[in-house]
Amino acid sequence: THHLVYFFKQLDQIIVHQQVELLEAILGTETSSKYEIKNPLGQRVYFAVEENGCFDRKLCSPLRPFTISIADNAGREVIRVIRPLRCTSCCFPCFLQELEVQSPPGTVAGYVVQNWDPFLPKFTIQNESKEDVLKIIGPCATCGCFEDVDFEVKALNEMTTIGKISKYWSGFVNNVFTNTANFGIQVPVDLDVRIKAVMIGACFLIDLMFFENSLDGL
Repeated sequence: THHLVYFFKQLDQIIVHQQVELLEAILGTETSSKYEIKNPLGQRVYFAVEENGCFDRKLCSPLRPFTISIADNAGREVIRVIRPLRCTSCCFPCFLQELEVQSPPGTVAGYVVQNWDPFLPKFTIQNESKEDVLKIIGPCATCGCFEDVDFEVKALNEMTTIGKISKYWSGFVNNVFTNTANFGIQVPVDLDVRIKAVMIGACFLIDLMFFENSLDGL
């Protein structure tokens, strides 16, 4: 917990960069997701590994449950993101997406809950007591244009924008011009460090739901 506070306390921007290993580049097969979590200077502070037991992500599909373990550079796990198996059909709003973020592992930091909406991707960020804290609202179209996509972080009244989760197609992060997932998370510097950890979980969920399949065939 002390390391988490040290990293997040004065931070208002977090970079999440997906790693592509040599095996994936050669075989064209996506293995378990691996990410680097960096500060605005591009320095890696955490790394994250998906632990779902499925070798080929294309066979598993975005419906798969997952656990993502986030560790510091010394290998100590500091955050755990858990997503159960859920249906993605908009016709069944009782099966909307939800994930739990633990920090430290075993202690709930908060939740990301999808909200049903016929037009826009919407999520609620909740604290450890399942009390609503923030909203995330995405655009009508999230793929197909290969332009940067912003999911706005808003106050509960959905009127005030306080930050965003951005998907960068252009290689904005570290000049990486590949089909990897590059995200930027911008939040108020004084936001609770536990909620900042939950925002990383929201970033992973957004990647899985809206961008993973769009990378196929590039």
